Amino acid sequence: MAAALQVSEIQVQMTLSLFLISYGVGQLFVGSFLDSFGRFRINLVSLAIFALASVIIANTSNIYMIYAMRIVHGITVAAIVVSKRAYFIDVFSGDKLKHYLSMFSIIWATAPIIAPFAGGYLQSYFGWQSNFYFLAVFAAVILILELVFSGETIRQKMPFNLRSISLIYTDMIRTPSFTLGIVMLGLAYSMVMIYNMTGPFIIEHELGFSPIVAGYSSLILGSAVMFGGMISKSTIHRPFAKRLTTNLGLQIVVGIAMLLSTGFVSNLYSMLIFAFVIHAMSGYTFNSFFTFCLSRFPKNAGIASGLTGGFNYVIVSFFSYAIIYFIPAKDETNLSYSYLILILLSAAVMFVIAKIMRRTGEKI
Repeated sequence: MAAALQVSEIQVQMTLSLFLISYGVGQLFVGSFLDSFGRFRINLVSLAIFALASVIIANTSNIYMIYAMRIVHGITVAAIVVSKRAYFIDVFSGDKLKHYLSMFSIIWATAPIIAPFAGGYLQSYFGWQSNFYFLAVFAAVILILELVFSGETIRQKMPFNLRSISLIYTDMIRTPSFTLGIVMLGLAYSMVMIYNMTGPFIIEHELGFSPIVAGYSSLILGSAVMFGGMISKSTIHRPFAKRLTTNLGLQIVVGIAMLLSTGFVSNLYSMLIFAFVIHAMSGYTFNSFFTFCLSRFPKNAGIASGLTGGFNYVIVSFFSYAIIYFIPAKDETNLSYSYLILILLSAAVMFVIAKIMRRTGEKI
């Protein structure tokens, strides 16, 4: 894109940053609109606008127009994702709800596995514009399927009153188990993000491998998150606090073992083996708390979904960048320190959540 548009790489990277920022912030506010005006129409309009914005990007050479359209992408994707999360809560309850929310999390985890390879092949054979044409066609197909098979699912719309909406936001944020659950989501996914920000640098510059090796390594670790989510789904009926505590305890052991092993052996294979196990366990934690947070407030599913996604993104951004700042991407030792910090923080938060559950008798 930089070569074709005759702009710098930093300017092209800004397109991704603008998308992620608008996507994260959009989730915080779109839930109130979904609870007040329904899921279906907002989802349809968002899909149509997203497709149109994709076509515009593929047919412009103006970087500032691309910036604007990527912001539109972020806002519309936020609306689409939050509305579909709320959809499951509207339609299902009990064990079925846990099943589908858990499945939602697993499918979501496939994105960092499939997207880079699909996008890479499209760009190689058809140019960078083909990625956005693909997104436009994909959104149009989903729009048609929505029109044919879907419909409005909200049972009772909430009056759009800013005071009432702000009270609902406040009540959710003040619910300790919900808020701490979002923190756990952020800490779990920060482990994945830390690797995404440091792993390729270590593999290419420290270990001397090619970007292709770094890409396949990311593919392997992306599958680890999905694998952990599948294990979480299979154990969904077991006691919540006990299985999460066990998972975090094992994660601490693996993190310490990774750190100690760097004094004896430090190569691509050792790093990937330890990272795979840690990522699988983080996927387990993420899937478990994702299901809990989204099902916590069924009467205001849109707002709960938006807060969960938006605050999770904020937490991931804060922890990942803070840790990278203080523990720069250097080698496997620094990566193991980064993992251990996040694991220990997760264990501390889980201890507080378990204590709250024992005190209130809350069941998950």
